Amino acid sequence: MYYIVTGAAGFIGSNIVKALNERGETNIIAVDNLTKADKFKNLTDCDIADFLDKNDFIERLKAGHFKGLTTAVLHEGACSDTMETDGRYMMENNYQYSLTLLDHCQREEVPFLYASSASVYGGGGVFKESREYESPLNVYAYSKFLFDQVVRRRWSKRTSQIAGFRYFNVYGQREQHKGRMASVAFHFFNQFRADGYVKLFEGCDGYGNGGQLRDFVSVEDVVNVNMYFLDHPGKSGIFNLGTGKSQSFNDVAAATINTLRAEKGESALTLEQMHQQQLIRYIPFPDALRGKYQSYTQADITALRDAGYAGQFLTVEQGTANYVNHMLGKTK
Repeated sequence: MYYIVTGAAGFIGSNIVKALNERGETNIIAVDNLTKADKFKNLTDCDIADFLDKNDFIERLKAGHFKGLTTAVLHEGACSDTMETDGRYMMENNYQYSLTLLDHCQREEVPFLYASSASVYGGGGVFKESREYESPLNVYAYSKFLFDQVVRRRWSKRTSQIAGFRYFNVYGQREQHKGRMASVAFHFFNQFRADGYVKLFEGCDGYGNGGQLRDFVSVEDVVNVNMYFLDHPGKSGIFNLGTGKSQSFNDVAAATINTLRAEKGESALTLEQMHQQQLIRYIPFPDALRGKYQSYTQADITALRDAGYAGQFLTVEQGTANYVNHMLGKTK
C-alpha cells in the first residue's frame, strides 16, 4: 500500500513527503513534473518508493494500476502562478487533474487530502468557508474555486474522507525553486543579504506603505494540519488553513532583518529605525496587480478548530526567525 503525494517535489508536497518519512513511512509514490528540474533537490533527503511524472501517473491511474494499492492521496500538485494567463492549461492542470484523483479516491474509498487556496475569496474581507464570500480574481483562483464546488456537490455521496485546505500565505523551507512566486520572507532574506535592504510595495487599497495585511502561515503548521487529518480519517470538510491572525508585510521584513542582524551579533531595531536607516524601502505598486491583489487576508479558522485541530500556530516573528536561520544554515 502506498501514499501518493502529488506535487511531491514542490514546496508543500516535499515537506509532506519529509513528514511522512519522519513517521517511518517510505512507501510513497512521489508524483510531479520535473520540467523545472531544480525541484528534485527538495527530495534528496527524502525516502520514496517511486517517482512518476504527472502525465505517466495519470495514465497509470486511469488504467487501474493503483487499484487496491492506495493508503491515501495527498494532492499538492498544481500550477500556483497567479499571473498565469493560459486558462486552458490552468483548468487542465488544476481542475481536471484534481477531478481524476477525487474519482480514484472515491472508488477506492481512501482519504483524499487536497490543496485549495485562500485566493478563492478574491478581494472580499470575509474569509469563511461559505459560497457567498467566494469571488476569485484570476483563473488560478477560479480553478481552485470550481473544484471546491464539485466537492460540495458530491458531499452527501462521498465514500471516504475528503479534506480540502485553503492555504493562506505559506512560507518556509523547500520553496527556493519557486522563483518570483516564492514567499516574501524568502525574497526579503535574499534582498537583504545581497543589497543590505529589502523592498516592499507602497500602499494601496487604503493601506500604508508595506502595511497590507496577510495571514502568513509557516509550512511547518501546514504540514501539521495535514498530518492531523491523515490521523483522523473520519473528519472531512473544506477548511481555511492560516493562523487566524493577519500581519503586515512590514512585520515580515522586520522579522527577517532582525534575525539576520542577530546572526551577526547586532541588536534588534524597531520598524521606525529600519526606515530611518533605509533598511526597508518602498517601490511603486505594480499596475499589473491592480484589481487582482488581496491587500488583506485573515483566515477564519473556526471550522478547523471545530474539527479538533488544537495546535498553536507560529507567529510571523517565530516562523520567519526559524526560516531565516534554516536558510542561513544552507548558505553558510
